[in-house]
Amino acid sequence: HKVKPECMEDYIKLVSEHYPRIANDPDNFVHLCGSWQTEIGQLDSFVHIWEYQGYKGYHETHNRLRNDPQYQKFVKQLRPLLRSRYNQICLEFAFWQTSPPAVNGGIYELRSYELKPGNLLEWETHWHRGLECRRQFCEPVGAWFAQLGALNYVHHMWQYPDLEKRKITREQAWQVDGWAETVYKTVRLIKYMETDVL
Repeated sequence: HKVKPECMEDYIKLVSEHYPRIANDPDNFVHLCGSWQTEIGQLDSFVHIWEYQGYKGYHETHNRLRNDPQYQKFVKQLRPLLRSRYNQICLEFAFWQTSPPAVNGGIYELRSYELKPGNLLEWETHWHRGLECRRQFCEPVGAWFAQLGALNYVHHMWQYPDLEKRKITREQAWQVDGWAETVYKTVRLIKYMETDVL
C-alpha cells in the first residue's frame, strides 16, 4: 500500500485493528507473515505478506471476505487513505522456507529483482548455492518468486539488528568462497533491482 502522507496514523490504526482479525479467524485460510512500514526506499509505503493455504485457500478466503460486512466496512475506510495499492501472488522457493511470523525488532531488508524473461531457473540455481555463504552470518526471513501480477520478479527478505550489522554481514559474505561467483552469475540475469529497508 502507498499511503497518503497525511493519513499515515489513521492507516496504521485501521490496519492494526483489522488485519489481526482477518489473520486470526479460523474460517480464513491465511495467516499474516508480517506487516512493515518502509523507512528507506518507497516512503509512505507498507508491505504486508500473507500466506494462503494454496490457491484454494486464497479463493475461499477472498470469497468469504467479500461477503463479510466488517471487511466491507474496513475496505471502505481504507480506500480514501491510499494513493495506490499493488499485489502479487508469489510462491516461496523450495530451498528457502518462510520464517514463521515473529516480532524481532531491528530492521528488515526487502530486496526485489526483475529478472530478464526466461532466467528464473538459472537465477534460482545460482542463488541457492550462494545462499549458503550468506546463511553463515544471517538467517533469511524468506524468498519468493512471482506467479501472478508483475512476472519475472524475485523477492527476498533479511532481518538485521540495525544498518551497521547489515553492512558488516554483507561484507563478511564477500570473504566466503562462492559469494562473489553467485553475485557475478546472478547480476547478469537481472533487469532491475530495488531494496527497501522496513
